[in-house]
Amino acid sequence: MPPPFNHPSLELELLAQTFFVKQFPVDAGVPAAIASGLNAAQHTPGVFSITRTGEEISVVGESVDDDGEWKCIKIAGPMKFGVFTTFVGLTGVICNFTTPLRDANVPVFTVSTWNTDYVLVPKDKADAAVAALTEDGWRFRENTRDT
Repeated sequence: MPPPFNHPSLELELLAQTFFVKQFPVDAGVPAAIASGLNAAQHTPGVFSITRTGEEISVVGESVDDDGEWKCIKIAGPMKFGVFTTFVGLTGVICNFTTPLRDANVPVFTVSTWNTDYVLVPKDKADAAVAALTEDGWRFRENTRDT
């Protein structure tokens, strides 16, 4: 499903770095090494997310030394919530975005923020993800596909 409409907030960027995705038992808490990464993230820009539910803790972050197993496609954003979002057709962005990836057999792990969405794909499937999205009508920003 192509983007809901042609707008700069829906342009894509394949981030250069690699990422890790880790899962921990909810009763284990966040490991000290991961928590220190959160403190370090306050001083350096980058993607770092901790999500805790009643069943688990999931952590996503940029890998050190480019040894991560995931690549990240960022939807440019910002995408505003509320009436404006519905009016301009920004509902269903993740569905539209992940449908061509599903059809290309590319697994995804998504992280959403207030402004935008980050979709992680296995590093060895990044080229297939870019090709599937491009074929579907999504646009990548210049200099983001060379990574």
